[in-house]
Amino acid sequence: MQITKLPTNKRANRANDQLERLVNSLIRAADRTKSTVGLSGRKAPYDDHGYEFMGGANDRLRRQHYDKSLRLLWKAEDQAPYLPFQDATRAERDLMDMATRSLTPEEQAARQALSAPEFKAQLNRDYSTRQKQAIVNILSAIGHGEAYAWLVSAELLAHVKSTGARAALTMQVLEEAKHFVVLRELIQSFDVPVPRLSIWEYLLLESTYKAKGLDKFFGMNVVVEGIALSLFGMMSHFPGLEVLRLFHLDESRHTALPVNYFKDFPLTKWQRKNPAAKLRRLKIILPALLLIPLLEEDLAEVGIDAFDFGGSVLRKITHLSVRAGFELTPSPETLLPLLSKLFNGYCKLTRPGHTHRDFLASDTSIGEEVLAVEREALGHVETHSAA
Repeated sequence: MQITKLPTNKRANRANDQLERLVNSLIRAADRTKSTVGLSGRKAPYDDHGYEFMGGANDRLRRQHYDKSLRLLWKAEDQAPYLPFQDATRAERDLMDMATRSLTPEEQAARQALSAPEFKAQLNRDYSTRQKQAIVNILSAIGHGEAYAWLVSAELLAHVKSTGARAALTMQVLEEAKHFVVLRELIQSFDVPVPRLSIWEYLLLESTYKAKGLDKFFGMNVVVEGIALSLFGMMSHFPGLEVLRLFHLDESRHTALPVNYFKDFPLTKWQRKNPAAKLRRLKIILPALLLIPLLEEDLAEVGIDAFDFGGSVLRKITHLSVRAGFELTPSPETLLPLLSKLFNGYCKLTRPGHTHRDFLASDTSIGEEVLAVEREALGHVETHSAA
């Protein structure tokens, strides 16, 4: 695959890095102090420097229980065919061996490739060391997010009604666990350092984890999963990353979950229009804006314009928010043109000869299969033109 590196402004990149490091040190120190004196500091028991939860990897326990549970996961379609379940793949139905199959053949092949020396050799053939580092920097942004998604979806179980909703959310918890451990293995197979959470991700994820009740649905299933949907849709065509299409398919269901849940248990008018709630939602989104220029250098290294990606993500997030009933301040009709002007203003300062572009109309997801999944998740073929 031919990758064409895009030019970037080195001075702007350094300024973004320095700002991130400064804010990171201040906020992390403040959260440590709060935790020491018994106040609300960092909530997540997660070590992003080690890319692990507190307590370490404990792969022995994972292999004995998590891996084994997936192998032995039984399917109702096979064990109780008189019930209306359709939970087996065509390959699993053909094999009639549901007790020892929980992954599709595509997932099995991808998992075997992860542990094979040939896979690492392929990565070394397809990518330079700098390109590998760029890909890891990009993927780890959502890799750390999967840890929080695991935590948040588990907490959300206590806030949804009905057996169906709990069953759906339970599957999300399982899928987030799979995402975290599989994506972690994929990222580490590149054999380059895995960065910590940037402070902008940290603020976004911590505010989502600390959100109350169904506000977690907004922070996680709309914002974080919306970012993940776009990122996996953007990266899954790269050599060695084809398994991300399966992540992308899962994320499409996760982003659709609040929309489908609120059809049965709609938000009240006050929950939708409460000015304080609207501001809380905006507060959750804002750190994502600062993440865009921070990722610019790494995205450019693999031929992706950070503001095309950012525009695509923010358009999808606001669309998902409206569909679920989470109203925003300002409204999307005001917010999206404002963001377009903000993006173009930044680019005018940092990109010589920049002319106005409609970044909010961009779409960095690639491949008809991926785009079809997103059209279904988003409810329609999106069209947008920012002022």
